[in-house]
Amino acid sequence: MSDTLAPLWVVVPAHQEAARITGTLDALAAQHDRAFTLVVVDNASTDGTAGLAHEFARRAPFPVHVLHEPDKGVGCAVDTGFQYAIAHGATLLARTDADCLPHPGWTAAARAALHRGAGLVCGRIEARRDEHGPLGRAAFRALVVLAALFGRLRPAHHRRHGYLAPYRMHAGNNMAVTAGLYEAVGGMPRRPSPTDRTFLNRVRRHTTAIVHARDMVVENSTRRLRAYGLAGTARWYLDKGPGHHGEDPR
Repeated sequence: MSDTLAPLWVVVPAHQEAARITGTLDALAAQHDRAFTLVVVDNASTDGTAGLAHEFARRAPFPVHVLHEPDKGVGCAVDTGFQYAIAHGATLLARTDADCLPHPGWTAAARAALHRGAGLVCGRIEARRDEHGPLGRAAFRALVVLAALFGRLRPAHHRRHGYLAPYRMHAGNNMAVTAGLYEAVGGMPRRPSPTDRTFLNRVRRHTTAIVHARDMVVENSTRRLRAYGLAGTARWYLDKGPGHHGEDPR
């Protein structure tokens, strides 16, 4: 890739992901566009997550920074990573999670959408193939469609509440944003969850430059769905918390 490309940094928050993070890192190493810098934010892990990230850094085809965020919470980890990237010259930012598998064209699609003028890019999520067969993946796609429809119909998301753009399905594990927009809206809320929807709504109050890129694909884990069940997962996304469940499995 050309050295004249705008600096793209990819941030991966990780909490207790020793069993999965190597797959994510290898998927990033297999990107068609590898002209980016990676930041792995170890979020208060007590397993071997950080060690695996450091080991990967020694063989990675791009620069890798491993940060330690002791304040638990995905919002804390993401904001720490994005702020670090911006402080070190990033103008374009992308994020996936340490239990996700970005497709080989992921970074290229993110960069292209941002270069076309998008401020925030929401990618397409699919169920991980190593966790589900065809029927399971089809069911997951149906759930994503239903969640997107609910988000559009939810009264709290209507434009009369000051939003400039319509609601879009936004998964934090598959997003890209310009550094300027990230700073302009105050960044990712560090807590409470779900932080991704709060961030999206901050952006919706600031700009209409929000796009959905179908070629920006990430396969994500459905651990929360399996741990909470359908009703419990819906409860989580409706800001009702995990109910009787313990720590968020994500």
